[in-house]
Amino acid sequence: MRRYYYNARDVAAYFKYFSVPSYLEVSYMQYIFNLGRRVLAEPLTRDFERFKSEVYRELYFLWSNGFDSETSDISCMTADGQLSLICDQECINLESYMKLICLHLVFSGNLPYINLNFAGLMYTLGIDCDIEEYEANVAKIAEPLQLNITDCFGNSFDLSRGVPDELLRVSLAPEFRSSLEGNNFKETLRLEQLEMLKDLKAKSLKIFGQFPQRKKPASARSNPRKSDKKASDIAQPKGAPSRGKRD
Repeated sequence: MRRYYYNARDVAAYFKYFSVPSYLEVSYMQYIFNLGRRVLAEPLTRDFERFKSEVYRELYFLWSNGFDSETSDISCMTADGQLSLICDQECINLESYMKLICLHLVFSGNLPYINLNFAGLMYTLGIDCDIEEYEANVAKIAEPLQLNITDCFGNSFDLSRGVPDELLRVSLAPEFRSSLEGNNFKETLRLEQLEMLKDLKAKSLKIFGQFPQRKKPASARSNPRKSDKKASDIAQPKGAPSRGKRD
């Protein structure tokens, strides 16, 4: 089966579903754009500005549709009448949801896996089909998205025999994860933020100039220990009796 490559709406839906802050959206887009053909569809890997405008256009569409129910973010990932590429048409919401899970694992390089209960996910996503059909779609979703599904202990699990009502581990396939090594998103984001702070500091100095440092008073620089000792000798605890002579 052929591998799936992500489009602008997939990335926009990830931003909305996982509540990516607006000031980090460009950094997320730059990172996935740098991954190129390993993740993105071919037309989106040619020009970053065009890719960015496509993502923002799709993001505007998703926000303009609002939030109608628990599955609205998932169902809006596909346009009206669009055919599914991996799953059967009745399970297109499963296909959309697993795309988001895979993108989350791509962006979160330090996250080894995600626990999912596929049996309960059928009702959460509003999928209305036979159990046998749903289980068949779960079994074939992993390979095109380059995912690895195991049991809770990390042992191999044959989904073709049925979907258990228990948590399963979902992770990136080892070959796919190894192809992403050397592209640590968190480190890239940290360097970008440091560079941004450096630019802001340079602009601030250019506009306001260097602020002169205030000098400490001479009394404070003389001998702070001596002055503190003198003050402690004179000071009297509140409520303590005076040591003077009694009348």
